[in-house]
Amino acid sequence: MSEGSDYTSAQQQPTPDGATPETVRRRRPRAVITAITVIILIVAAGAAAAAYLNSPARSSATDVPFVVKKGETLDSIANRLADQHLIRSSLFLRLLGKFSGTGTDIQAGHYALKASMTTNAIQQTFVSGRQMLFRVTIPEGFTISQIAERLQNAGITTIADFTKATRNPSILARFHIPAQDAQGFLFPDTYLFPKDYPANEVVGTMIENFFTRLKTVYPDYAQLTPKELLAKLTLASIVEREYVSPDEAPLIASVFYNRLRAHMRLESCATVVYVMTEQDGLPHPDRVYYKDLERPSPYNTYLHAGLPPGPISNPGITSLNAAFHPAKSDYWYFVLQSAGATHHRFSKSLAEHDRAAVYYLKTLDTHS
Repeated sequence: MSEGSDYTSAQQQPTPDGATPETVRRRRPRAVITAITVIILIVAAGAAAAAYLNSPARSSATDVPFVVKKGETLDSIANRLADQHLIRSSLFLRLLGKFSGTGTDIQAGHYALKASMTTNAIQQTFVSGRQMLFRVTIPEGFTISQIAERLQNAGITTIADFTKATRNPSILARFHIPAQDAQGFLFPDTYLFPKDYPANEVVGTMIENFFTRLKTVYPDYAQLTPKELLAKLTLASIVEREYVSPDEAPLIASVFYNRLRAHMRLESCATVVYVMTEQDGLPHPDRVYYKDLERPSPYNTYLHAGLPPGPISNPGITSLNAAFHPAKSDYWYFVLQSAGATHHRFSKSLAEHDRAAVYYLKTLDTHS
């Protein structure tokens, strides 16, 4: 009994702070509750801070252009965003990128941000690559070199990259284009592209648009062989550079088809201009002289019978319709009614054509 009494009294000995073990046991739940409360408060404070740092820096919904440079680090991007008051904290964006594992997934490009966007939304925009788009219009009848220059001026791609992409063997094979480049298959239209867009993507988009539009003109185009399609497209490209008034395009196409069937030379001034500007590097002429008709080139249809080796421009819907659905006529020639006219005189005989040509030449003198 004495040992038991000694044990009991030992258990009831006070701790150095004067508390008995029983008191300590009563304190433990309170300490746990206090610790949990502190943790909750810290988490809540952290969540509140994160919510604040993630909140929009400003309330404006106006688009703000922002460029992420190629090879730029997340630190640099975060600092520039903070400097422009597009985010509240550069550190928060860096932590967001680190803990989400997307800090190295940001894509270079031109973006349209809003000051009312959250930091997370901005970061996701960079990761997704949803860039600001720029409108560029390619007129009907433009050549590869003209399209390339316009795209470069718009900041979409460079002349060199675009020209190279139009000759990319994998792109040509993908669309079954039996030519050395995609001339004729680059549909003239208004496009929306990001700045510094890959040239291969630009070319692919324009060719896909061409086939989409071609289906509305000639739904059975897939029944044609690639060479047959190229021949139709080559004729359309010549019609594109010859017609002035759209209603005459099918009639002009009929003249060329009549000549092809008769194995006559097409004698299209548009092909001579193509040789002068695209092959000889000369400025676009105000008029074509007889000496220009002798320029040596397989594209010169005054020297060579049949179609030229490929399209001389990129035709639009009007010319495609004319090439696939030409008018029926017994005309063999055409010439503008007068200098600056919007319509042609169509002739069934050379004598009739010569008279029309003489009248046209006389009007040139009065317009000089």
